[in-house]
Amino acid sequence: MSGDQLQSQIGPVRRRRGSFRRLLRKPVGVGALVVLLALVALGLLEPVLAARSPVASDLAYTNTPVGTSGWLLGGDQFGRDIWSRILGSINVSLISALIGAGVGMIVGTVCGLIAGYVGRRTDAITSWVFNLLIAFPALVLVIVLYPVVGGTYQGMMAIFGIFLSTGIFRLVRNMVIIVRNELYVDAARVSGLSDLRIVGRHVLFAVRGPIIIASAFLASSAIGVQAGLAFLGLGSTQVPSFGAMINDAFLNLYRDPLQLVWPAGFLAVLAGALVLLGNAYRDVLAAPQTVARRQPAKAVRSTPNTAPVVGDHDALLSVRDLRVAYPMVDGSRREVVRGVSFDIRPGEILGLVGESGSGKSQTAFSVLGLLPRDAEVSAAALLLQGRSLTGLDRNGMRAVRRDLVSYIPQEPMANLDPAFTVGSQLVEGLRGRFSKQDAVTAVKRILARVGIPEPDRTFDSYPYQISGGMAQRVLIAGAVLATPKLLIADEPTTALDVTVQAEILDLLRDLQTEYGMGVLLVTHNFGVVADLCDRVAVMRDGELVEQGDVAQIFRDAEHPYTRELVGSILDEDTVRDDVPAQVEEHR
Repeated sequence: MSGDQLQSQIGPVRRRRGSFRRLLRKPVGVGALVVLLALVALGLLEPVLAARSPVASDLAYTNTPVGTSGWLLGGDQFGRDIWSRILGSINVSLISALIGAGVGMIVGTVCGLIAGYVGRRTDAITSWVFNLLIAFPALVLVIVLYPVVGGTYQGMMAIFGIFLSTGIFRLVRNMVIIVRNELYVDAARVSGLSDLRIVGRHVLFAVRGPIIIASAFLASSAIGVQAGLAFLGLGSTQVPSFGAMINDAFLNLYRDPLQLVWPAGFLAVLAGALVLLGNAYRDVLAAPQTVARRQPAKAVRSTPNTAPVVGDHDALLSVRDLRVAYPMVDGSRREVVRGVSFDIRPGEILGLVGESGSGKSQTAFSVLGLLPRDAEVSAAALLLQGRSLTGLDRNGMRAVRRDLVSYIPQEPMANLDPAFTVGSQLVEGLRGRFSKQDAVTAVKRILARVGIPEPDRTFDSYPYQISGGMAQRVLIAGAVLATPKLLIADEPTTALDVTVQAEILDLLRDLQTEYGMGVLLVTHNFGVVADLCDRVAVMRDGELVEQGDVAQIFRDAEHPYTRELVGSILDEDTVRDDVPAQVEEHR
């Protein structure tokens, strides 16, 4: 992995882990936070700081000047203590912010997560509902429903929060659509985690920053709306509010204009502190992020072929006439995999070789169930340990990935969630099968087994704190942790330097022998095939052009494309004389 690639991975983590510290270094953010905490403290200390009830009226103190003994900010035209009413209004505004922003965040976030992650019909229905909410005049409906909620500001804020949720919904939905395509989300699927666990741990954690920022603006909107409704006279007269105070001050403007300053000033300071805090936090997270990703990886939608199953039930993996197609914008279909058939025996390593775009990764992802949702997959047989994979729903494929098959991806850093430690991500895959302590022990043992010199330290490290080669060993450890029957390795050494490549290949060979796994090795490198594989299948333009024993293919390749690939690593005579001997030695 290059320095730029590594930096692109560690950058988001450093920004997220140090975002609060960076916020404290911004004068605007610190000032807004201090003001907001001070106002919250004033509200909490109302019973101590208020000299009298905020609704108690004493006509002897009508329009009492500021600073009169016991009347810090004076009295209004009804003889009520303005300071006590300010403290009570702070509490009402804060409660309004919590209810309005809370309802908006919960409804918008939950629905946005579901719509963005599940997609398709659920997304269409949920988006239609929220678009309908946007079309309604929120304030008018809140006023119309005012009698329904008993005239309480809490009920009005709950209704208004539902309308506030539309903005959160759009924000979360659009971000989840991006995040769900990240490689570490695919890695979590492969490890057998449920969708609920993936959404709660990985997806929500990744989009939490913008949600936090938006919550500040929602809270400010809720405070402003509550004050506006109170200004219009909607709400109990026994509840102090900045809006009601401003309305009263307007009626008394020519007699004592200073009475307008206090509620308007505190309201502006409270709402402004929230907005400035949200802006400051947005600036902290505003640095561009470079995130490695591949094409969207979603649950496979298999379409079983009507032909009878003709796969080899004795093989570990048996594939017959596998086809993968995608719909095009003009209504046509493009087949990227056409009629691929092969078998993998228990304990056998099959190399699936081809240039970029040959369809080898699409073939592997068909077995894993990680193709995009619009992929059309059909096969006369797609059997893993005699069990058909065609037509399985998401829960069925999750069980297969949890118990039978594991996956080693191409980009080690991009497949580790940068927000969590290495150990926590590996332990996550063992949830429900081991106690936490047993899972930690098993993970540290396998980390040591794959050649990591300090497993305890690596266990507690974040992905950006380890090298690319170390990260690949971590992913291999995670793949063999559940002792799968089939291991699918997609270009596992491409992102590594030559020395580390050799170490990883030796490790894979040792682990395959130790656990007796079948291995499907996806690669474009015939040198890796010669070093590791028992048999090889060559793909080009979505078709399988040749397959056979490695020694046979290197000696007497029949297809011109295969001969071209073999000739690209060494001259023909050297390959034919030397490679079979190397293959036999590794066997």
